[in-house]
Amino acid sequence: MNQLDVLFIHSNSGHRVYQDLSEDFSAIEPPIWAGMLASHCRMKGYRVDLLDCEALRLTDDEAVSHTINLNPRLACFVVYGQQPSASSQNMEGATALADHLKKNFPEIKIIFVGGHVAALPQEVMGKHPSIDFVCQNEGVYTLSNLLAGNLSDRLDKVLGLGYRENGKVIFNSPSPIVAKEDLPKDLPGVAWDLLPMKNYRTSLWHSYPNQSQRQPFAALYTSLGCPMKCSFCMINIINRQKNEFSDGSAIFRYWDPKHIIRDFDYFASQGIKNIKIADELFVLNPNHFLELCQLIIERGYNFNIWCYSRVDTVKDRYLETMKKAGINWLALGIESANSLVRKDVTKGRFEDVDIRSVVRKIREHGINVIANYIFGLPEDDQSSMQATLNLALEMRTEEANFYSAMAYPGSPLHGMAKKAGWELPKSYSGFSQHSYHTLPLPTKHLSAKEVLSFRDYAWMKYHSDPGFLEMLKQKFGQIAVDETRRSMRVILKRKILEAS
Repeated sequence: MNQLDVLFIHSNSGHRVYQDLSEDFSAIEPPIWAGMLASHCRMKGYRVDLLDCEALRLTDDEAVSHTINLNPRLACFVVYGQQPSASSQNMEGATALADHLKKNFPEIKIIFVGGHVAALPQEVMGKHPSIDFVCQNEGVYTLSNLLAGNLSDRLDKVLGLGYRENGKVIFNSPSPIVAKEDLPKDLPGVAWDLLPMKNYRTSLWHSYPNQSQRQPFAALYTSLGCPMKCSFCMINIINRQKNEFSDGSAIFRYWDPKHIIRDFDYFASQGIKNIKIADELFVLNPNHFLELCQLIIERGYNFNIWCYSRVDTVKDRYLETMKKAGINWLALGIESANSLVRKDVTKGRFEDVDIRSVVRKIREHGINVIANYIFGLPEDDQSSMQATLNLALEMRTEEANFYSAMAYPGSPLHGMAKKAGWELPKSYSGFSQHSYHTLPLPTKHLSAKEVLSFRDYAWMKYHSDPGFLEMLKQKFGQIAVDETRRSMRVILKRKILEAS
């Protein structure tokens, strides 16, 4: 049998970044980028496989054993997560596994690709001698060109590659990213056949319109990147050509809906109803998302879909079509009730939009809202954070996420934090919202400890609110209430809150 060319590895960082929530409550999502890169390399004629350690609940010892048995020429760690910012937190498990793999299989070559690596390639190579190569952006062409050179020939000609030579770390010129017109050819889709599809589960709240059945579940991209430039976001770092931070790489690309519908055909054939459209901003270009919705409607599929939208991009005229296509949830980035706080992080394009009216119209069309809020943005103080919580309690959307502001590597906020000398996490798991070591940013008025304390209080206050629980019962039944209450029994431990 011919040797495997490349094994794509998604490490198991679950408990490191979610604590006890990882057992029952956090979603387990298919590693979309790993699946797309596997599909690209297979299309180029290479023998590939994919090992999802999280979905298979593998220990590091088990993952190393699997890898040794498969005997690939190259182990590619694809480090992303359930949202773009999760790349940094998932480096915790990925680097630990890479170290363990190199110790037990020293002849294997290891490459890392992902948002954190794209943001800080020099730091990653400097800290982790087990990593032989890194990709400086999305890595599509870098990977296939590296394989074409037998992992050693003319490494200086592989664009986008970082590598070691004679004890030195060398970075080549950046590789181009896949152009929009080349997406169907060079990123034709996800290698679903290599993934343990029965092992994936969606979030509790997403499953409610599907009789609270969390499995099976699938997630995919219909577009890549985002044209917006929110300073707390790092999604566009993998588009970078030369900039350290993502604000110069706001590139938006999307597949033709006639290409993407084939994934939905596959989901329907496999009986998968729970679907996440992982695009950072799905509801943006109506020529794209409405056409895809129409194709789903024409086929008569009965999906339970959730996707992202900005408050100022969702329009009343879109909602009927979206609902008919099975979009039962819209995730809205509201961030803060205070327009000045939003404007300070370049989220201000919708400062004059009536948020309450937009949320009301969405819900009038039978679409549920999961609202995303951030505490601890640079201009936040106690009163502005309380105003944000008050807004959340007033609107009482079907679900709400409460985050504390993080300076994610690759975001403009990370550059601001380093320049200002603000304390940043000392471990990868410190970038996780739910980990023991989490360390949010301070604001101009509050300490990091005060921000995190308020965030944890706000989450508990919202989810224990009698009006919220009664709304869940009326819309989704008692099971939604019971599961919410059960999740509240998981108390996150926080190192920063234990300090005197």
